[in-house]
Amino acid sequence: MIPGLEDITIDNVTGEALAGAELDVLRLDKIHPVISGNKWFKLKAYLEQTGQRGIATFGGAFSNHIVAAACAAQMRGVPCVGIIRGEEPPVWSDTLKEAHSYGMRLVFVSRTLYNRYKRQTDITGLDPGLADYQVIPEGGTGEPGVTGAEEILHHVPDRDKYTHIVTAVGTGTTVAGIIRAVSPNQQVLGFSSMKNNKGLHSEIEALLLRSIPGNFRVVHDYHFGGYARYTNSLPEWMNWFYHMSKIPLDFVYTGKMMFGVFDWIRQGYFPAGSKILAIHSGGLQGNRSLPEGLLAY
Repeated sequence: MIPGLEDITIDNVTGEALAGAELDVLRLDKIHPVISGNKWFKLKAYLEQTGQRGIATFGGAFSNHIVAAACAAQMRGVPCVGIIRGEEPPVWSDTLKEAHSYGMRLVFVSRTLYNRYKRQTDITGLDPGLADYQVIPEGGTGEPGVTGAEEILHHVPDRDKYTHIVTAVGTGTTVAGIIRAVSPNQQVLGFSSMKNNKGLHSEIEALLLRSIPGNFRVVHDYHFGGYARYTNSLPEWMNWFYHMSKIPLDFVYTGKMMFGVFDWIRQGYFPAGSKILAIHSGGLQGNRSLPEGLLAY
């Protein structure tokens, strides 16, 4: 459906700050200018089930998933409804504007209703008019999303050489797929972008249909104040990383993940000779909500 899988590359990052560890970045952000990163993988199986039905999905005002789903629906030529968390803002975010430009009909609902239905596949109680639509839960979560995310590492040659696989975590769908795909001797680190999201373990277990394996760890220490929040040190560090590697990051997910990786390297968490693969999950459109000029790219 989406060209660009051939554009996936693995970029090596070098520098004294790595303290002897090897760091590669899987550039999923290069897949597509809109449906980038892990979004394509999480949407893939859902879209294959859609046929000519419309699509309905969930997200917030700055959701990468909302934009990706809207664009994918337009490409398939099917109607799309985005159920947006919270009251309609007086000024739409760039994310909402872009999703609407792809033909997505935006429906704003209370946070109570949103939280009740965001992980459901039957949402007729929310809107009977969506009875025939293919419902994609928030963030593309669910078994189809996990199955798609499991394919991510198929694009990594000699993937067994890596000692650590690192990814940012939102709903937990992508990291659940990664956990399924790795070998038991590889460590998987998921850097949560949310503050105090202590229910994340149980959500990932529900996606895996089993207990969290011993080679997986969720890291909660690099949220920078919570989802879509940041302190001044984060964009400053992202600019430093870009000048060093020429790899752009977003401040919601990948920036926090990579900051955490380098901080753990500095603290000596990774043994000498570790080979780290960091998954760039795209989402660069989220940077449009930052003040102009804050980032160097």
